[in-house]
Amino acid sequence: MTEDISQLVRQAEAAANAGQWAAAEKLWSDVRRRDPRNPKAAFGLGVHAMQRRDFSAAAALIEEAQQASPHDPFILLTLSRAKRNAGDETGEATAIERALAIDPYFLPALLAKAQRLERIGNQTAAAMFFRNAVKVAGAEAMWPEVLRPQMYHARDAAARHAHNHQAELDAALAPMLSSLSRSQAERWREAASVMAGLTEPYHQHANQLHVPRLPAIPFYDRDMFPWAAELESRTEVIREELKAALADEQDFQPYIKLRPGQPVDQWRDLNQSARWSHYGLWRNGQPDEAHLAKCPETRRALEMIDMAEIAGLCPNAMFSALAPHTEIPPHTGETNARLVAHLPLVVPEKCTYRVGFEHRTWTEGQLLVFDDTIEHTARNDSDELRIILIFDVWNPLLAAEERDVVRALASATRAFNAAH
Repeated sequence: MTEDISQLVRQAEAAANAGQWAAAEKLWSDVRRRDPRNPKAAFGLGVHAMQRRDFSAAAALIEEAQQASPHDPFILLTLSRAKRNAGDETGEATAIERALAIDPYFLPALLAKAQRLERIGNQTAAAMFFRNAVKVAGAEAMWPEVLRPQMYHARDAAARHAHNHQAELDAALAPMLSSLSRSQAERWREAASVMAGLTEPYHQHANQLHVPRLPAIPFYDRDMFPWAAELESRTEVIREELKAALADEQDFQPYIKLRPGQPVDQWRDLNQSARWSHYGLWRNGQPDEAHLAKCPETRRALEMIDMAEIAGLCPNAMFSALAPHTEIPPHTGETNARLVAHLPLVVPEKCTYRVGFEHRTWTEGQLLVFDDTIEHTARNDSDELRIILIFDVWNPLLAAEERDVVRALASATRAFNAAH
């Protein structure tokens, strides 16, 4: 008898999986006649009752299956749907909560709770659970196909609520921002964005040396660099040398040149591509004498500033060319002991730059200095080439004697790696 019932169960499951609903229901009915307490038959017949829109009968049958399998969150979630369609709002909520008590990360139950909260008008709580569902689901490529429509709604609803919340916070901030400096105002705009759940805090991530307790400042005030005005005054002569360098295009090489076998990650579209190219002046601390010989005024300008010198790492300096309609994907740099400076030379409209939360536009001849261990990205949405002079400088928040410590750590690491 047991073997016969097991065979009927397998046949019913196969019929249901094949979409043969009438055959499946008949087989489940046969199982239930032979084994009235069979939980699979009760659940299967409950699902068929839902398809016929007999929701009260469906709820009773699925509840019977749940009592036999009390630790199955999927049965509870199905019960919640039957209860909802039967008009039992309290029963729906109870079933969802019981499913989440078994597995707080059960994605369909998180979505069901968010959808219920949204339906009853509790938009704030709904947005929180939609946001949690998106976090639990991970990257979009990993979303279960059957849940994708719900996931898109979850993502959009959470973002919409966050935007609305941020708008309210921005309105509250607006009267006070005019009395703050630009960096202070950006700090509080970011605080509002984080509070609203629109963005996460941006932290420093150094690929090599992270100096603890240095603040994560996206853009540094140019007044912190005594040489800034003098360098900016030389923009035109540097630009003329750039134009001469551009005449020999073969000297501009792809900035991303990964070897075969290296993971390309976010660099897939730019690897070995001229869409982001550079004309090197210093590379990992070593001067490119051939290029520098062609750019003597640029060399003099850079040598007068406080370029960071860490053997094997920096200074780096280059003319960086970004092709039209090209984006440099988000990435982070090597160490917060140094900062990266941009002197914009050729900047068409529709070119933007982001470091952490802050968005800036380049202005030709106006210096930008930033911490590149904070996630940053650049875009050229124009129809023309964008070119800037990029170079490394010491972080001015480091004491002079700490620069020696940075060099010592870098030197010891090189020695260790060479020995091992």
